[in-house]
Amino acid sequence: MFKGFIFDLDGTVYLSDKLIPGADTVIQRLRESGRKVVFLSNKPIQTREDYASKLTRLGIPTRPEEVINSTFVMINYLKKIGPQAKLFVVGETPFVEELKKAGFAITEEPKEIEYVVVAFDRTFDYRKLNIAYQAIKLGAHFVATNPDRTCPVEGGEIPDCAGMIAAIEAVTAKKVEVIVGKPSPIMVQAVLEVMGLKPEECILIGDRLETDIKMGKESGIATGIVLTGVTSEEALREIKHTSIQPDFVFRSIADVENLLIGR
Repeated sequence: MFKGFIFDLDGTVYLSDKLIPGADTVIQRLRESGRKVVFLSNKPIQTREDYASKLTRLGIPTRPEEVINSTFVMINYLKKIGPQAKLFVVGETPFVEELKKAGFAITEEPKEIEYVVVAFDRTFDYRKLNIAYQAIKLGAHFVATNPDRTCPVEGGEIPDCAGMIAAIEAVTAKKVEVIVGKPSPIMVQAVLEVMGLKPEECILIGDRLETDIKMGKESGIATGIVLTGVTSEEALREIKHTSIQPDFVFRSIADVENLLIGR
């Protein structure tokens, strides 16, 4: 039986502001059985406190330290490689404020910028693109929070961080150097450190093959896909017998209890 359960959020635990039916019951029973539970998100548009508050409001009492998002991982990464670095941020206000709170200087002057940090940004515009272009042309590093093409929302999907990355790559002819979010081993390490467990003691449950399942497979963590987000049964048939075939398939998070508790 797995000691640690790592749950993706969007498309797995909830869609927009609606809890996936049964998610609260499953999480409660896992906790009652002594399993460690953490929530994982590539989205940097909310803080860990915001995610914890949202989960609590939706019926899953959660502490901020039980949430790991790409903002948390990016801050830890930057502290290790450039604690005094000056940053230009393509991102929304909560992400920028978290970086400032962590002690990083934010600037829009291309000559001062040492790292262009790119995140999911619904306010992305030509001005930001141009600053990023000018800074990278002058030698700034180019890093990003997550590679997701789209983000699942109630009723469909919206463009995610891959769009911002692609725009900057297109004009600079430079590939992003590091992406810290799923499926990066940088995020895996952060998760395992928080949980205090080994990869083989955990299972990662999410809705996206190219991030959630890929990360689990590459790190030795068991994987489960849910069909409430971006992955369809047709997509699963197409990747059968490939390196990203999940270990378990769940109609929804509600099925996790039936298949795993008591193993």
